[in-house]
Amino acid sequence: MYIHIGGEYAISEYLIIGIFDMENITRKQKDMIHFLSVLEKDDKVEYVSDEIPRSIVLTVEKAYFSPLSVQTLKRRIKEPLKK
Repeated sequence: MYIHIGGEYAISEYLIIGIFDMENITRKQKDMIHFLSVLEKDDKVEYVSDEIPRSIVLTVEKAYFSPLSVQTLKRRIKEPLKK
C-alpha cells in the first residue's frame, strides 16, 4: 500500500523505516542532526512541499520532510483509504 505524505508524494509503506516528529528533534540530538546533514550532502533529502515540515519520513532511499504530522501519517498507515 502507498501512503500519501503530502504534496504529490506517495511512498510504499514497505520502504518506510521510521517517521520522526520535527518538534522533538533538538540541537542536543547531535547524532540525528549529523545523520540528516550527511543525507543532505548526499542529495538524499526531499522537501515534499513549501510548507513548514512537521515530520520526517525516513525510507531506505531518502528522507522526506513532510508538512503532515506524525499522527496523520500513522493514521494513514493504519487505516487504508476507504472507497
